[in-house]
Amino acid sequence: MAVLKDILYKVSLQSVSGDTDKQVSGVFMDSREVQPEALFVAVIGTQVDGHDYISKATDLGATSVICERLPQDLRDGVTYVTVEQSIIALGIVAANFFQHPSQKLALVAVTGTNGKTTTATLLFQLFRDLGYNVGLISTVNNRINEVEITATHTTPNALKINELLQDMVTQGCTHCFMEASSHAIEQERVAGLQFRGAVFTNLSHDHLDYHITFDHYIKAKKKLFDRLQSRAFALTNVDDKRGQIMLQNTSAQKLSYGIKRMADFKAKILTNSIKGLELEIDQKIVWFKLIGEFNAYNLLAAYAVGLSLGEEAEELLTRLSNIDAAPGRFERVPSGSDITAIVDYAHTPDALDKVLSTIKEFRSGQEQLITVVGCGGNRDKDKRPLMATIACKYSDKVILTSDNPRDESPEDILQDMQTGVGPSHQRKVLTIADRKEAIKTACSLSADQDIILVAGKGHESYQEIKGIRHEFNDKIVLTEMLELVKGRGHQ
Repeated sequence: MAVLKDILYKVSLQSVSGDTDKQVSGVFMDSREVQPEALFVAVIGTQVDGHDYISKATDLGATSVICERLPQDLRDGVTYVTVEQSIIALGIVAANFFQHPSQKLALVAVTGTNGKTTTATLLFQLFRDLGYNVGLISTVNNRINEVEITATHTTPNALKINELLQDMVTQGCTHCFMEASSHAIEQERVAGLQFRGAVFTNLSHDHLDYHITFDHYIKAKKKLFDRLQSRAFALTNVDDKRGQIMLQNTSAQKLSYGIKRMADFKAKILTNSIKGLELEIDQKIVWFKLIGEFNAYNLLAAYAVGLSLGEEAEELLTRLSNIDAAPGRFERVPSGSDITAIVDYAHTPDALDKVLSTIKEFRSGQEQLITVVGCGGNRDKDKRPLMATIACKYSDKVILTSDNPRDESPEDILQDMQTGVGPSHQRKVLTIADRKEAIKTACSLSADQDIILVAGKGHESYQEIKGIRHEFNDKIVLTEMLELVKGRGHQ
């Protein structure tokens, strides 16, 4: 319970009708969850307008309402508060209601097109290994120390974030590392949070179905850094051409990391192989289990954050050298043969290019590279032909297949992808809508020493078709299909 006037602290109020000296049992943005004596925040979403459900919320017992416009029917005993943007008010109210948990631990956000999950997970594992109680909010899962909480969004809504952070504080967490997606920043899901630092990984073609323009996408990411306080740090990838943009106008301490340009934190790649990375960082040569140049950036970012949070350099490098990749991020699948099988979440042109170019670096040239890839439905259509073009550029065989078709026809998505297959690549491309059959075919076409990449879904354990999530895990399916071909006598 909390007093309404206390949880309205720092909210920009336009009008107040009713008593603010009343108890509030909980804060809700979904009218179906409202409890007696609750505060209902009417949020205008992308598909639903919470203002249409104010009466339902008060019917269920809400005694306080925050909205952008008053309903025609004002109920007796209900306090109505109007604000300019209820979604921003929600974040501030949530932080107040849960007693500002983000101020009670070191909260670090990671944003960018690619590398968010790996960097956040690396930091979580790193600080756990250093002996801290740590929280994680990521695409793969949310964690409080070793307890897993299933994630439904890259970044949960403001209420859920603050509730999670409060649970972390209650259980003694001193640090939390979270992904901050562009959707979440734009939709003010991180409003009201106090960050100790923020990391920018990179920016490339993604989510333009939502942001419409690349400029809007950039501004959404930048908003995170613009709101940082002076005691926080802003860490950016200086090798990305948009990296410096993120630091413009921020009050935070400006820091950079990179491999190709001068930076506050710099690494040099000495060895990049299927077995791992050898990097020189701060004049120390260290071997890491992670693979690829993109992971060199992720490791360097994690190291830089660790130093920025006051940890010792040598201890950080020692701990990082023992950490495995995040689930579904360039994850090798045991093949039972000499086939190299890899599952990766790469679902953007830039991510797929990075994964395939990394594989190219350790290829002998004698083996086949077989790539299985699809594109999600109801998402940015412009990237579909690009994904096919990139797959064809690096691969000996390409199987275009279904990803999460959602409400679209898989055949329509595949037709869009096929426009990116040039005349010289037609013979190397197969189109198989059924994802399991596509993975099985890739395994059937493979021989010893070959490389199979299954891209697009990574850690996901489902396939979303017509609003229903069907159980599907690339790693499990790939393992099963490789088992089937083991007896063929690969030589």
